[in-house]
Amino acid sequence: MTLVEINFDGLVGPSHNYAGLSLGNLAATKNAGAISYPRAAALQGLEKMRSNMARGLVQGFLLPLPRPNGTLLGQLAVDETTDPAIRAAAWSASSMWTANAATVSPAPDTADGRCHLTAANLVTMLHRSQEWPDTARQLRIAFGDEQYFAVHDAVPPAFGDEGAANHMRFCTSHDAPGVEVFVYGSPGGKFPARQHEQASRAVARLHGLDPARTVFIKQNPAAIEAGAFHNDVVAVANGRVLFTHAEAFADQQGAYDAIRAAFPELEVVEVPSEAVSLAEAISTYLFNAQLLTLSSGEMALVVPEECRESQAVWNWCEGMLASNGPIRQVIPVDVRQSMANGGGPACLRLRVVADPATVDPRFLLNEAKAELMAEVIAKHWPEQIAPSQIGDPALADCIIAARHALLAALALPELS
Repeated sequence: MTLVEINFDGLVGPSHNYAGLSLGNLAATKNAGAISYPRAAALQGLEKMRSNMARGLVQGFLLPLPRPNGTLLGQLAVDETTDPAIRAAAWSASSMWTANAATVSPAPDTADGRCHLTAANLVTMLHRSQEWPDTARQLRIAFGDEQYFAVHDAVPPAFGDEGAANHMRFCTSHDAPGVEVFVYGSPGGKFPARQHEQASRAVARLHGLDPARTVFIKQNPAAIEAGAFHNDVVAVANGRVLFTHAEAFADQQGAYDAIRAAFPELEVVEVPSEAVSLAEAISTYLFNAQLLTLSSGEMALVVPEECRESQAVWNWCEGMLASNGPIRQVIPVDVRQSMANGGGPACLRLRVVADPATVDPRFLLNEAKAELMAEVIAKHWPEQIAPSQIGDPALADCIIAARHALLAALALPELS
């Protein structure tokens, strides 16, 4: 088998809107009530996929979930008296942030030598808690070969699990055994801690991970209160490298020591608070970036355009490149529609280390398929959605038809 890292990006769905449903996500709440542009959002995300593919990386995708969610609307008996936020939850396109779709442990790390994926329950927020059954269904199609994959249902809802956004893996190469790091929060402060320690431990047990190569770290409560609702807003890992803000973890040095004890090859690239404040890091999503190993062996950081627009952040990036450290390129991309709803380049992708030949090829991108998807999006995705349109039957019909058109184009009737 040839194991490589495949980034499965979530395609932005046709119901993409700014309802401001995510407490603790400062961008989402700041832009609540704004007009959204689903067509532009989907094309921006697709362009990011194509640019990574052009760099020689294997690129996959996951598709929008059924929206509006008629089951949820029925379960909550939604009518004209219902809080608009509840109605909006059933229309949410938040499944585009596939970093929250599941936690993934590659075959070299697991007891049975299969790649394990556990769907995240996302129980903290109504609009996200509805996702996991449909997400698991899609994962079981994309990774359906049980010789190579095991897909698990979500852990019980008593323990909140937000998936790969709170999980990191360190390794000497993607196909080598790794050390998996789970970052959890604790209740308290004005925003909820979404990742529970016991959820992380349950996932590690489900995946059959070696306790000696599994590390559990507490997120800094101050970072959560500042708007780092997931760990990937303040830290990202790839290979030997941890790229992190100095205030990411409750015990910063203790976190480094714990990882290094299991993975001595660790290289830390720490951004000090005096160079980039926690607030600036969160507003620009410097760390919600894709840290990638290119075919040349160089490591590249794919960041949102907002990073280039911040003098403090861009100055630090230029200084980092000049220092000849492990990260050799910084690549800005335009994902402004996603950013305005609180998700950067890292939120939009789920990393899966696997042999591409073992994945359902319908979920792997090539240029012809990307062009086909772009044509469907341009023809069927709404150009814009105003908050007053949420709940409109005609718009609902448009959104449903758009998704069905994409499924038909990609020959995925199982997801209808």
